Amino acid sequence: MALTLKKYQDDALNALQSFFVDCLSRGAKAAFEAATSLPYHDRLVGVPSVCLRVPTGGGKTLIAAHSIGKVAEAYANTDAPVVLWLVPSDMIRQQTIKALADVAHPYRQALAEKYGDRVKVCDLDNLQTVNRHDVGRSCIVIVTTIQAFRISKTEKRNVYAFFEELSPHFANLPAHLEAGLEKVTEQTLAEQPYLTQADLGRVKHSLANWFALHNPIVIVDEAQNTRSKLSFETFARLKPACLIELTATPRDNNVLYSVSAAELKTAQMIKLPVVLTEHPDGWQACLRDALLQRKKLELEAQQEVEYIRPILLVQAQPKGGEATTDVVRAHLIAHEHISEAEIAIATGAVKELEGINLFARDCQIRVVITVEALKEGWDCSFAYVLASLQSMQSAIDVEQLLGRVLRMPYAKSRQREDLNKAYAHVIADNVAQAAANLKDRMVENMGFNKWEADLAVQPDLGLDAPIQTGYVTPTAPALTIALSHVPDITFYAPEVRQAIAIYETSQGATVVIAKGTDHDTFKQIEASIVTNAPTKQQATTQLAFDDARASRQASLAPENWLQQFALVPQLCLDFDGDWQLVDKETIEDAYDWNLLDFEVQLANFNITETAHSFEIDMKGESVSYKHIDAAQLAFDHITTATTENELVEWLDKKARRTGLTQAQLRAYLLKLVAHLVHDKKFSLTALVRAQFQLARAVNAEINRIFELARKQAFQGELFNKMSVAPIATAFNQFEFKTGVYPVRKPYRGSYEFAKHFYTAIDDLKEKTSTGKVSEEFECAQAIDLNPNVKYWVRNIPQQRLTSFWLPTSSDYFYPDFIVELNDGTIALIEYKGEPYKTNDDSREKNLVGELWTKGGEGKRLYLMAVSKDDCGRSVLQQVNELFS
Repeated sequence: MALTLKKYQDDALNALQSFFVDCLSRGAKAAFEAATSLPYHDRLVGVPSVCLRVPTGGGKTLIAAHSIGKVAEAYANTDAPVVLWLVPSDMIRQQTIKALADVAHPYRQALAEKYGDRVKVCDLDNLQTVNRHDVGRSCIVIVTTIQAFRISKTEKRNVYAFFEELSPHFANLPAHLEAGLEKVTEQTLAEQPYLTQADLGRVKHSLANWFALHNPIVIVDEAQNTRSKLSFETFARLKPACLIELTATPRDNNVLYSVSAAELKTAQMIKLPVVLTEHPDGWQACLRDALLQRKKLELEAQQEVEYIRPILLVQAQPKGGEATTDVVRAHLIAHEHISEAEIAIATGAVKELEGINLFARDCQIRVVITVEALKEGWDCSFAYVLASLQSMQSAIDVEQLLGRVLRMPYAKSRQREDLNKAYAHVIADNVAQAAANLKDRMVENMGFNKWEADLAVQPDLGLDAPIQTGYVTPTAPALTIALSHVPDITFYAPEVRQAIAIYETSQGATVVIAKGTDHDTFKQIEASIVTNAPTKQQATTQLAFDDARASRQASLAPENWLQQFALVPQLCLDFDGDWQLVDKETIEDAYDWNLLDFEVQLANFNITETAHSFEIDMKGESVSYKHIDAAQLAFDHITTATTENELVEWLDKKARRTGLTQAQLRAYLLKLVAHLVHDKKFSLTALVRAQFQLARAVNAEINRIFELARKQAFQGELFNKMSVAPIATAFNQFEFKTGVYPVRKPYRGSYEFAKHFYTAIDDLKEKTSTGKVSEEFECAQAIDLNPNVKYWVRNIPQQRLTSFWLPTSSDYFYPDFIVELNDGTIALIEYKGEPYKTNDDSREKNLVGELWTKGGEGKRLYLMAVSKDDCGRSVLQQVNELFS
């Protein structure tokens, strides 16, 4: 069974699939802009080209493996795709082929889940051995580097050369397919003298033409490196069906879906934050403390169920430096008393890690010394501590090495909190400056957004009380703000001058705001510097302070200071004393129904065929396809070899879902196919040819029936049977866990919220596009300002595992704000704008919210806030009255 995907991986793949489905009816430009509200760059004229942005440690390759089946069905309309998988280097090529060929590896299992044993994996050299009969029967994946294709004169590369071994693949091609392929020219004869004048004009039996013939799905890893005009000319020669790009650091890519670092942390894929320690006293002190850190973590790891041996990754200085690899190794042995067996050097010249399984219990290695990046593909999630002995300002590849220590062992959070963090020890005089340098590297090369990097790096917070007391006093961190001008602080108030230091740089200045600076002083500093900045630089200066304020707010968030949010009770159903959460599956199980209780139909599904194309209509959207070869022309009068039962069996595999027995599904599909053939008069041949579109229509129809069934149950007796369980347990209450908040669009406004539980606030806009203060922001501000409020959370929608939800007849309801009052009362607040406050959706949410409050004895509150209620009260007044 394939590795279970994380939610963000599923979301990225679903976004990809939805885009390509939409692409068929609207085209790439309209589909992309509808999905993202961003402009589409048609770099590969007419060929859909989109990018998934996934930060370091997010599993790009696993997503790529799963994308093949999704896109093959959604867009290429094939059960046997040809895939060209392009990687940036030969080392990664070898590793990718090895993983895709290994039946036990998650990458291969992703393909096997779709295609079973019908998978062929090879590189360009072995493509000549692919049997022509495999094409159209198996999923064929060819892994190579972009360099194998990227050249202006095609005769200069073997991939464009004539190979007689490929001739069977080009036999009996129809004229319209030959027309688009590269031909033998005089230049070809010069490069391949075994060809003769008789071959001029003949289709070149080349690897490149083979790809062009089969319109491959092209996957590009590290796609930020393939943005040149030559790269896209290269892609065009291969006539791809579509281009799927993956990268952590997009440039001008069409980013369809962007994964945040917070989502990776929530999914337990990476260790965050990075605890940063600066060492102004030289490399020996840096190395010493990093070793102590590693040893402390190993003691922590002994408390874990799963085996972990924390590893220290040391970035030595290059040749000519003081702390070279040999010097560091000698120092470790002589002065730090580290056994030689526990040390390995991994550089371009010295490869002491080759053939070693760092995860093995009998492996002794605890320190790995390198200089620049480790060899590509090196991956050991036991790496926890990075010690960079190079100056932070000039260190080479420090961010790549940091990426090595971010991966979480076993992709699962550890019980010991210290093992959920990564650690960086660096040579620097100032922790704020070191943090700023590291954050810049994370943004430029690791795929972090600036706000993500701000939250990811955590200098020593300086807890003012022992942790075991259960209470600590929040202390504002030191902040570094880069400006493009040098502020003049001569006339600032004394308390302001004492709180800041100015360091001139080649670009302007760095302002360092002292640790412990209070809110009012920070505001004075901001007002003074922004107001007195040169007019043209005021906007960028304000943005810099917005980021600093967010960083300050994040550090002061309750989750960082040993606080907990009260558990939030959920709605349940009583099954003979067993209280179960009311989710979709519970509703479906509680209601006795069958697919065949509903009319067998497939509304708005139609197929129109001509001699050269066929058109499929679903839900009013028309999708047109051209036949690709002569054998597919004039289908309606040809009897297909596929039977109705075989079509049903194929649909059965595509339409399975939880809560539906195979017997019930098969009975439904038998009646549906019979209805389409005998009542709607579709030819079986036409249905088989349109089987992928038919499968999508069937799944959409089954989803519609499930929704109808839930609605009938919800509107019947089941609704009044839902309630909060009388006895609270871990299974019937929701917990906002520390560090688990998959924010994707963080708040960056001028108001500093004081009571939001998490370090960031998701998708809260201070102002609308017209410059007016947004009503939802006013609601959040009213909550934050109320003296009875202890903490609140901006609830992230569509996150069932990490956000609070209530059931509805069609889906789930995620109230906008969850609030804990000082007396332990929990309040749910949903904000609705004027056009939506009285629609059916809002009415149902109100009913569910009020049902949740029943039996709470005033300890469960619900409010649907509006800009002005029926009594004329403002949002502030509505919130204050609720909490009074």
